[in-house]
Amino acid sequence: MADRSVEAPRAARPQDIRNIALVGPSGAGKTTLVEVVLHASGRIDRPGTVEGGTTASDRDPVEQRQERSVHLTVNPVMVDGIKVNLLDTPGYADFLGPLRAGLRGADAALFVVSAADGVDGRTRLLWRECAALGMPRAVAVTKIDHPRADHDAVVAQCQEAFGHGVHPAYVPAVEGEGEARRVTGVWGLISERFYDYSEASEPGSPPQQREAPDWLRAAAGPLREELVEEVITESEDEGLMERYAEGGSLDPDLLIADLKKAVAAGGFHPVLALSPTTGVGVRELLRELPLACPDPTRRPLPEVVRPDGRPVRGLSCDPEGPLVAEVLSTTGDPYVGRVSLVRVFSGTLSPESTVHVAGEDHGTDERAGRITVPSGRDAEPVGQVVAGDLCLVAKVPAARTGDTLSEPEDPLRAVPWAPPQPVYAMAVRATHAGEEDKLARAVTRLAAEDPSLSVEVEPETHRMVLWTLGEAHLDSALDRLDHHFGVHVDTADPQVPLRETFTVPAQGLGRNVKQSGGHGEFGVCRIEVEPLESGAGLQFVDRVVGGVVPRQYVPAVEKGVRAQMEEGVGSGRPIVDLKVTLHDGKAHSVDSSEMAFQKAGRLALRNAAEEGRLRTLEPVDEVAVEVDDEHLGAVMSDLSARRGRVVGTEGSGDGRVLVRAEVPRLETLRYAVELRSIAHGSGTFTRAYLRHEPLPPRVEARLAEH
Repeated sequence: MADRSVEAPRAARPQDIRNIALVGPSGAGKTTLVEVVLHASGRIDRPGTVEGGTTASDRDPVEQRQERSVHLTVNPVMVDGIKVNLLDTPGYADFLGPLRAGLRGADAALFVVSAADGVDGRTRLLWRECAALGMPRAVAVTKIDHPRADHDAVVAQCQEAFGHGVHPAYVPAVEGEGEARRVTGVWGLISERFYDYSEASEPGSPPQQREAPDWLRAAAGPLREELVEEVITESEDEGLMERYAEGGSLDPDLLIADLKKAVAAGGFHPVLALSPTTGVGVRELLRELPLACPDPTRRPLPEVVRPDGRPVRGLSCDPEGPLVAEVLSTTGDPYVGRVSLVRVFSGTLSPESTVHVAGEDHGTDERAGRITVPSGRDAEPVGQVVAGDLCLVAKVPAARTGDTLSEPEDPLRAVPWAPPQPVYAMAVRATHAGEEDKLARAVTRLAAEDPSLSVEVEPETHRMVLWTLGEAHLDSALDRLDHHFGVHVDTADPQVPLRETFTVPAQGLGRNVKQSGGHGEFGVCRIEVEPLESGAGLQFVDRVVGGVVPRQYVPAVEKGVRAQMEEGVGSGRPIVDLKVTLHDGKAHSVDSSEMAFQKAGRLALRNAAEEGRLRTLEPVDEVAVEVDDEHLGAVMSDLSARRGRVVGTEGSGDGRVLVRAEVPRLETLRYAVELRSIAHGSGTFTRAYLRHEPLPPRVEARLAEH
């Protein structure tokens, strides 16, 4: 793919900017659509391909190797003096973090739905998420020339799934069926203009404007009547209503103006038809997006606070206002270091200026490097970026995804969007000896770039565990560790933290007596051990009388007991939830010491374990699963099969239900992947540790076999 040597799109004021996120499932054609739009607008000479790794969006080698979008990218184009920033978001469910970042940086969303595949559960979830944000939305039905395409059926699916206000604004002219299917153009239902692409020489070429075929007018005429009625109703324009009721002619420009208002208000969602491969409908999309989508001044700013948490009132999308710019994503570039994709909400951002970088738990002043805007697969430097625009900022090493850039003398912070909770874990260790520190630095960088990825260390094995959103998210992280950071890792399932406790009270004698010449060791203690309820921890009670264990050595006994509980006995699993009573012992005037009684405390607990019968405990999580109503039965049956206990269900609105259950963690190691299959992509879940419970003997026997 070759870029044109033209100046990158720029805007001098917020009113000349449109920020539009492309949203939809993987495979719907978002990245391909961006390529054709770049080509049609003159940004590139020819569209790249996902398979060839030549698209403007999928710049990262990870994306090119895996042939799917992983990161959020911005591709600006100029349309009639308006700068349109197209935010290409990943479609795969595992990359919800970059998608939410894209919605944060956008002022409208274009849902991309394949005419061959229709609306899936994932797309419904994304629509609800945008609706919760009050974001204006339009729909692009792509692949209308596919042999399996059914434009009318997919539009009906969109209307059923997305609700009120979804209506075609353009309809395709389709000739033939199956492999002979051919789309010759699109008809605008409001303008009544037919755009004929039958003679277009290549994708992105301009169409001929002609009279619509009679058969198309007859077939789509009722749709036009419905659309006009809906636009007039949404506009609440009494004069227009009166003229329409009387059968008078309606000015298309007035209808388009009312349609713009309805889209910006979030009450109307136009559906456009197009084919990224042939270019049919792409120019109509280019023309409609700046008209229908609101500029940044018409969208509310995120909540902004001062360092002490006080909210800041009265901010607006004003280039003259105080600087508030948010880091939507960060990546490491081998040549220029850290590069941050930034949305400027207020003020003006200039290169080589000092900015305050603030996050939830950190804040520092940094000198920003050069500021660029994407231009095809390259980036061009700019002198400043005004409120409402997006840009790339280099050399701000302290910046993490979600941080805020502001003026050092007036530090502010935009309350960040909520990153999704990682629910899929894998233990990793460096394949080659001596690379443990290199691995630790690399995963720290990954976590700083991606808030939906977290890292922890297993207490028992000391292995590093990567928490991600699913298999694809994990694969991307491992690929980046290998190819970007040069660290190859071995993986294994994480260790579920099993514990042990006593089943009945027991007595324990700890006798640590070593007197074989010279200074010896002498410490004897007797303890009583009783089991406690889950989560109680250790309760240590001193009931020594007569000074048989000197007061200064009692804490040493407790320290020894605690240390042995952490190490476990026999199986090596930590012991939890005990009441330990020290009631007797012996000391020596010369050979007793704190260390001697620590060892005695350890021995006493081991001795008690021989008598007290230990049982294994497993962690149980509180799991909250949200799914569409139609999948409730399947989800509840599956939870029961996982030894889960459903504790309640409640409606969460819009045909969704929330299931709360208590489920052993052993049964949910791959639940993030399996839920998508059970709920057909419509399910989400979170989990939090609840307590440890006795492990059933049959499950313990199964674990012992492995």
